[in-house]
Amino acid sequence: MDLKSKLNDAMKAAMKGGNEVDKRTIRMVLAAVKQVEVDKRIELDEPAITALIQKEIKNRREALEEARKASRADLVENNETEIKVLEAFLPAAMSADELKALVQAAIAETGASAPSDMGKVMKAVMPKVAGRAANDQISAAVKALLGQ
Repeated sequence: MDLKSKLNDAMKAAMKGGNEVDKRTIRMVLAAVKQVEVDKRIELDEPAITALIQKEIKNRREALEEARKASRADLVENNETEIKVLEAFLPAAMSADELKALVQAAIAETGASAPSDMGKVMKAVMPKVAGRAANDQISAAVKALLGQ
């Protein structure tokens, strides 16, 4: 079953079960997917939908930090709950060791040796990670291994 179907099924289940947080969160993701599809006139594939979900999680984490600074416990709880709902649709997260091994292989494959080669390494690593790690984690691993 593809990710879009899983989202639709989860939406139906949330509506039947009366789970407002799940319904609101999944509806937001489906709306974002639909918006991109209409704007670009394409059908989004799995990696694109996964990237959209990751973007929404990133937005929630930023909002979470702002809510903590403002001492808004209600917003903190809402954002944490929405993050958990969204993470359920992502593939299993990659461990730090797996990511490091992948980056090392990409460095060897591209012949990168200096921090200026970071773009080449990132280009080689990104398709292999396929949404199992956040872009900032990948970037940090590449920087660490290239000695920045």
